[in-house]
Amino acid sequence: MRAILATLLAGFFSVIALGMLGAGAFWVKYEKPEPQPIAYPHDLHAGKLNLECTHCHVYVDKSQYATVPAMKICMDCHKDAQIVSPEIDKLKKFWENEEPIPWQRIHSVPNHVYFSHERHVKFFAAKGETYKDGQICAKCHGNMKVVKEVKQTRTLKMGFCVSCHRAEGAPTDCWTCHKS
Repeated sequence: MRAILATLLAGFFSVIALGMLGAGAFWVKYEKPEPQPIAYPHDLHAGKLNLECTHCHVYVDKSQYATVPAMKICMDCHKDAQIVSPEIDKLKKFWENEEPIPWQRIHSVPNHVYFSHERHVKFFAAKGETYKDGQICAKCHGNMKVVKEVKQTRTLKMGFCVSCHRAEGAPTDCWTCHKS
């Protein structure tokens, strides 16, 4: 009887340990996304150069998606820039080869969730906040004026969204975000 109990307990704790290891592996991946093909310093562009979010993410206030900037936006500034940098060299190589930059996705919501950047930007703009200085974007993405490497700073899970909706007086009914 004792041997059976010991075996059951060992099996139970083994399953718990494996579950914790799996969760730990997921968390490391969550915290450390795949490296970007070009290290884009948001702290330089949004911070030191004070570029507005919409300078690069041109559709954030017009579309459901913020969109990855077109390479032409980068090249408008960097094609004639006299800055020597391995990252700018990578950018120019993609441009010369007419290849898209294979950016790694950092932020996403599940397929069953409807999220519109345009709707959120307009909501906060109506409250007097602005995306031009990054106020609105920082709510979900963190302060890009100080971020060297972008990573997901908020969970973007339902609890985070619902708590923000409640705090801001936005709708909290299921159909606002969950579309069939």
